Amino acid sequence: MTSFSTADIPDMTGKTVVITGANSGLGRSNARELAARGARVILAVRDLSKGRDAAATMTGDVEVRHLDLTDLSSVRAFAENLAEPVEVLINNAGVMVPPLGRTAEGFELQFGTNHLGHFALTNLLLPRITGRVVTVSSNGHRAGSINFEDLNWNQRPYRAMQAYGQSKLANLLFSAELQRRLTAAGSPVLATSAHPGLASTNLLKSPGKRPRLEAFQQWFLHGLAQSDDDGALPTLYAAVADIPGNSYAGPGGLLQSRGAPKLVGRSRAARDGDLARRLWTVSEELTGVTFPLGSNATPA
Repeated sequence: MTSFSTADIPDMTGKTVVITGANSGLGRSNARELAARGARVILAVRDLSKGRDAAATMTGDVEVRHLDLTDLSSVRAFAENLAEPVEVLINNAGVMVPPLGRTAEGFELQFGTNHLGHFALTNLLLPRITGRVVTVSSNGHRAGSINFEDLNWNQRPYRAMQAYGQSKLANLLFSAELQRRLTAAGSPVLATSAHPGLASTNLLKSPGKRPRLEAFQQWFLHGLAQSDDDGALPTLYAAVADIPGNSYAGPGGLLQSRGAPKLVGRSRAARDGDLARRLWTVSEELTGVTFPLGSNATPA
């Protein structure tokens, strides 16, 4: 496929899609388009009021359910209360460069929300997922590294952008290892990833952000960013296009900042299978959630 637009989304009638963080930004755009194609879309959001406001702007079968990725008890409750088959899970919610914060379990906020919350959610829902798991990463993953000695920034001065890069690299490593495990288990489910390029979303307006930083970002975005709807296209592409597992979609334009989606490359660290397996093991230990589909043997 040389070009992709919302017109290429197939009929989704009878299929359930779960989207985290779907009350605003990219998630809301994804939800609107998939609901318009007939999908039953579940907006998995922390703020039910904002979720209902977003749902009111959409046509089709849209439901709002509570999910707080910063609290693993909320993640478990959401998964336990969702009994129906899920065609597509879109791990979209996230936070970007806030001041140092902690999840309910004490994890650094960005690593806990962007990676560990979605790691737990995916594995808890996996027995009911029939089609695809899409995890939203970022070009910021290229500046990321996984510091296994201090994943949660307990031992060093906090650097919000470095922590963000770690969480976004973790998203790609998670998706790659998930696909390896799905293949080993003989599952037809695909794990893919996407990034929006430079999109003007609420992610860049995280609570507590320094005013000067936010002012610079808004000035920068005014000239270069694409809209929420355009930024959502790579995720939709990763969710419905005929692409292989472990694909990574992003904008095809200048520096992957904007333009129609296509398959894009990732950093060397994001392609490191040993790193992905190690992160998976640690993530299981931290969340208490394991891969539920059987074989996860490491290839010889």
